[in-house]
Amino acid sequence: MMLLAGEPALFAGLVFLLGLAVGSFLNVVIHRLPRMLEADWQLQCAELRAEAVAAPSARYNLWTPRSSCPSCGHRITALENIPVLSWLWLRGRCSACGSRISARYPLVELLAAMLAAAAVWKFGWGPAAAGAILLVWALIALAFIDLDTTLLPDDITLPLLWIGLLFNLFGVFTSLHSAVVGAMAGYLSLWSVYWLFKLATGKEGMGYGDFKLLAAIGAWLGWEMLPVTILLSSAVGAVAGIAMIVLVKHDRRIPIPFGPYLAGGGVFALFYGAPLMQAYLGGF
Repeated sequence: MMLLAGEPALFAGLVFLLGLAVGSFLNVVIHRLPRMLEADWQLQCAELRAEAVAAPSARYNLWTPRSSCPSCGHRITALENIPVLSWLWLRGRCSACGSRISARYPLVELLAAMLAAAAVWKFGWGPAAAGAILLVWALIALAFIDLDTTLLPDDITLPLLWIGLLFNLFGVFTSLHSAVVGAMAGYLSLWSVYWLFKLATGKEGMGYGDFKLLAAIGAWLGWEMLPVTILLSSAVGAVAGIAMIVLVKHDRRIPIPFGPYLAGGGVFALFYGAPLMQAYLGGF
């Protein structure tokens, strides 16, 4: 432990390798958690309608069954499941049927590894690094789940909010007062925008998951980081949305998930929010 604390490059390298492994698991979470939640919702609806519910034919969770090719069902072996390297070795194709394997899998693994290594490089040995790693990994999972399903599961956002308050109970990232106010302000700010937009247009502009995600970011980083997060995510989201409509003819009636932009804004605020706010306030 003393060696790791005194050798930031070694520490960051080991965390990078750990991040690759966790990124592989995040791919499983991104793929399976929405399906698990949908099955649970269908079961609850059937129970409310007093309908007979057939028992599932096989267990399906984050651990079982083993990963397999969606095209041919080939079970992924240990050698085929090495983060990034296996995808490169297989040239992005299934070893059994030759079907393409999305490049998003190694992208998630690299993103989880690089952000984790960047967190320990910035915060050093201690609880701040552990918290930052946990935060960025959760934000990665939420961003890609929202991209796929336009859902931000409570199973991740709500624990993330409470864990952020727990860290700041000891003042790891900000004071407890700032964290509590950040959680409230994060939720209520987007909640207010939602209702103003709905009253003005009769349409829903965003989902409740966005409120909870911003509340979680506020709980981790404090209310002072909310302007940075909101402004950056809104600006990038607006540019991306306009580009999608103009360049790829995205149907305006199909909603564009806002969660990935909030998650990106939260990561930016984690790493650069404090010096940015200090520079901005220093101008006055």
